[in-house]
Amino acid sequence: MIRPFSLAALGLAAACAAQPATPAYEGFAPCADAGDYPTLADSLCRVESVPLRPPHEGDESTIELFVRLFPERDLHARRGAVWLIAGGPGETGASFYPFLDEFRSAFPGYDLVIPDHRGTGYSAKLCPDQESPQSADGIALAGEEWGPCIGQMFADPARAHGFTITNAAHDLSALIGRHREPGEVLVYAVSYGTQLALRMMQAAPVALDGLVLDGLVSPEGTPGADLSRRTEIVDAVGRDLLTDDELAAYARLLHEDSASASWAGSVPGGDLRRFMGALLNFPTLRERIPALIDTLGRGETGLLDNTAAELEGLLATLNAYPQSPPSLPLVMLISGSENNERRDLTADTVAAEAADALFTSPLPGLLVGIPAPLYERDAYFGGGPASLPRTLIIHGTHDPNTPYEGARAHVGMLAQAGEVSFTTVEGAAHFLPFVAPSCFVQAVSAFVAGEQAPETCRP
Repeated sequence: MIRPFSLAALGLAAACAAQPATPAYEGFAPCADAGDYPTLADSLCRVESVPLRPPHEGDESTIELFVRLFPERDLHARRGAVWLIAGGPGETGASFYPFLDEFRSAFPGYDLVIPDHRGTGYSAKLCPDQESPQSADGIALAGEEWGPCIGQMFADPARAHGFTITNAAHDLSALIGRHREPGEVLVYAVSYGTQLALRMMQAAPVALDGLVLDGLVSPEGTPGADLSRRTEIVDAVGRDLLTDDELAAYARLLHEDSASASWAGSVPGGDLRRFMGALLNFPTLRERIPALIDTLGRGETGLLDNTAAELEGLLATLNAYPQSPPSLPLVMLISGSENNERRDLTADTVAAEAADALFTSPLPGLLVGIPAPLYERDAYFGGGPASLPRTLIIHGTHDPNTPYEGARAHVGMLAQAGEVSFTTVEGAAHFLPFVAPSCFVQAVSAFVAGEQAPETCRP
């Protein structure tokens, strides 16, 4: 909605330059936490109701969604709005808050609109009582809250089965439609968010001026790319970063008797392979892996202790808001229902498949015996949008979460639906505003300006 004004009433000549249209963003108000964090100082918030399921299914139940808006500070420079779609499943919109400067540089002149998916953040939860900001651990689940949460999901499976990717896609489509203001409308999505954005363009398409997909998921149903195979993906990325001599030294290190190894008690969680796999997501820490192998081989733990402390500090910075903790019940529900090809996965199978890995992921183990009422995939799974707006895919070659080869394979499918370009970020890991901000800004700002994004970039 554009606020009306009259040039004549203002006594201005018709030859004066036209004033930019002012976005209304009806219903948004200063956020309750805007004064608690400098990052959130100029943010506006809104909570609104959406159907639990699409209206054609005949269910009149509703849930509430939380949306945060960071308006463009210079009205004269405003070009439109970009909706930032978080990953996961289970990640909240707060995952973007530490990187607002990068997004403002990549999308100059655009309002930043950040929703919490259903089931995450301040939006409606699978377990409203246990995942409440007022509960023991805030929106995260305390240990004693898991039992009641699981019980609640099984007691009302019909409600739990409303928290699907397709229904979340309808949410996103409805929000964009309700809050379409003057100017262009873009969508940026990362990781699982790319799956959600593409499901929206398939199941509930909305008019967009551009789409940016960062860390694009493999095509749905791709053999070997589902979450139960994540250790294979992580291990391949980790091995590719090491020389043959470093690989041999690391293998010798792992074959030590872990109970008697001098470093065993210093490894967070007691699992060196999982710790090394986690480091692959953080460029500055990833570079230390060869030195960690060397120092641990000599029985020295100082570098390991320092790296573990820095990793903990980075994670704290990335999860600095009460809204930040991901929803693990939603992770279980969606991952187990849609992104796991092996519902009969066992702990023995996970262990056997990881036996020779040097780097591992915790995800396959989390898919064993999922304590949630899983739902069946719907007709949209494995399909694709009939039409896409102008689209940029930007992906790191050493992404341990969404494999680079899977993204390249997905391009061929998506190119049939619209104009798709691809920027390869050499050596980069996952979530490019964090791991390769210069390349992210360079590629995305060029795309937004209507120019050709570079085919390759090296951070």
